[in-house]
Amino acid sequence: MQDLRALSATLPATGRLEAIVLRPQRRAEAVRVHEAEVLAHRGLTGDHTALRRSGKRQVTLLQAEHLPVIEALTGRAVAPELLRRNLVLSGVNLLAARSPFADVVLHVHLGDQVVLELTGPCAPCSRMEELLGPGGYNAVRGHGGMTAGVLVGGVLRVGDAVRVEVG
Repeated sequence: MQDLRALSATLPATGRLEAIVLRPQRRAEAVRVHEAEVLAHRGLTGDHTALRRSGKRQVTLLQAEHLPVIEALTGRAVAPELLRRNLVLSGVNLLAARSPFADVVLHVHLGDQVVLELTGPCAPCSRMEELLGPGGYNAVRGHGGMTAGVLVGGVLRVGDAVRVEVG
């Protein structure tokens, strides 16, 4: 029988990049694009977070399977750009893509080039109340995705494969 370290390093499927969202400025309307350049240790070209020199929140990710949950909780349709996360992935459990063990490092590979390391949960901001209506903040809590640092940059395209591997 495998131990928990081995089990936590095994994700069952390859996922897919469903959407790429850029936020040109803080509080500016988010824009959905088909492809984007990812800069190592910075973020996505055209996103305001890439202007910072470093940090744990270079890229934000959302699991596509959480969109229907947020829609059910708010009673309204929720487009990925409304939640302001950079990358929307399907088919991969984002919470499981961050190892609970310090000696097991997992990396998220997107397409042929980009490699991310998840750095923590992406908690919703008070703006969710404004964008989703009363209760929007709490509807996103627990479903807000993850933050990541960019280890290797490159070009991403909607439809790219997503896989999680031991670093």
